[in-house]
Amino acid sequence: MAAPLDASKLQITKTTTPATPLPNNQLKFGQSFTDHILEIDWTVEEGWGTPTITPYHDFKMDPATVVLHYSFELFEGLKAYRDSNGQIRTFRPDKNMERMNRSAKRASLPQFDSEEFIKLIHQFLLLDERFVPSGKGYSLYLRPTLIGTSIGLGVSSPTKAKLYMIASPVGPYFGAGFKPVSLEATDYAVRAWPKGVGSYKLGANYVSCIEPQAEAAKRGHSQNLWLFGDEGEITEVGAMNVFFAFANEDGTKELATAPLDGMILPGVTRDSAIQLCKEKLGKEWIVSERKITIHEVKERAAKGQLIEAFGTGTAAIVAPINNIEFRGEQITVPCSAGGSGEIAKSVCEWVQNIQYGDEEFKDWSRVAA
Repeated sequence: MAAPLDASKLQITKTTTPATPLPNNQLKFGQSFTDHILEIDWTVEEGWGTPTITPYHDFKMDPATVVLHYSFELFEGLKAYRDSNGQIRTFRPDKNMERMNRSAKRASLPQFDSEEFIKLIHQFLLLDERFVPSGKGYSLYLRPTLIGTSIGLGVSSPTKAKLYMIASPVGPYFGAGFKPVSLEATDYAVRAWPKGVGSYKLGANYVSCIEPQAEAAKRGHSQNLWLFGDEGEITEVGAMNVFFAFANEDGTKELATAPLDGMILPGVTRDSAIQLCKEKLGKEWIVSERKITIHEVKERAAKGQLIEAFGTGTAAIVAPINNIEFRGEQITVPCSAGGSGEIAKSVCEWVQNIQYGDEEFKDWSRVAA
């Protein structure tokens, strides 16, 4: 019988050459790493092997390893935070593990017990806790990754795999506070399509977005607002989920985001924003998951009914939007709170308060122990 993932078997080998953590003002996203790496190997015959935490090191691969040829690869992104008492916390890690297992199934890679892997993550954090920076906006970015490691050029499910995690100390996404971005509404390239893999966090979903982003940057835009189909259905912004706030003619207000229809990544921050807004915005607001088109946004903006727009994701929490270019025409998006809209500002504050343990909400914040 294939062995399940078992955190109690963890073996730790500490580094003999510990690095000095960088000061907060030198932290750049994904450019420096902690002292250790978490690894668990898997084979189809034996299941999950012994989890190890060892000094950070390179991998050695045969040139015919399947991950290098057929993109048997997926990853997650979550963060660890230092609260005011010095404790290390993770934010809704169960949601990340749930999504990682969904992605693993779709990519024909092995699944694992989510809670066992969270235990391993917390042991890793306790070992490398000195790399978790202090201060609001500062955190330790965690990158769990699963790759196929069997060797051969046949196109079939991997018979070997590696689950591993590395970590990078990071600062605020916007160093000088909220910085609203301009978007290009992109219909000449497609990020995802119905019944495809857009709702899974596969590395293959990201590589095709880089060239259109570079094209948008040449025209003065920070990111792509991805459109799909003849109706110009809005799916995501860059690698983030996207929200639009509208004022309705009957006096009500709506915060809308695209539904999880298979093209949309089920973002943890997206889900958190939806739940928090339903709880805190008040009765005059309707929070909905529905199809939104670029034509609706354009028309609502022309009528003065577009209140604000923003993206949500792990790296930035919230990224405010102040302009959308669609086929040469500019759609101005209000930023009533200066660098953002009021809802974007509030969502960022609500989420951060939970992440750093300043506020308890539905057991979303877990203390590493």
